[in-house]
Amino acid sequence: MIVAGLGFTTTAETTSLRAAYDKAAAGQVVAALATVADKAGHPALEALAADLALPLHLIPAAELAGQRTLTCSPQSRASYGTGSVAEAAALIAAGPGARLITPRQISDDRRATCALAIGDKT
Repeated sequence: MIVAGLGFTTTAETTSLRAAYDKAAAGQVVAALATVADKAGHPALEALAADLALPLHLIPAAELAGQRTLTCSPQSRASYGTGSVAEAAALIAAGPGARLITPRQISDDRRATCALAIGDKT
């Protein structure tokens, strides 16, 4: 299963999330979206999930802390204890043994990131 992890600012719009998703997911069949639980209900997130007709996995912030990632955002490190919310959320949602197939991609407006992980979780 391929999971698209998302990280984004509170000012992100649907176009921000979609741009990061499109960069990361090009040519892939994505089965689910994932992000940190404190982003639940964000209008852009809800709109993207509905547009893509994909389930959304909300990962508790405490589970992100310490998750090893390929890239590092100082903001993610300070807020969540991981280098990339997008990468960490994708890895956790894809299950044990998951691996990144696309490191975080950043939207042109720099308000959203997306990374893909593949794992055996169903």
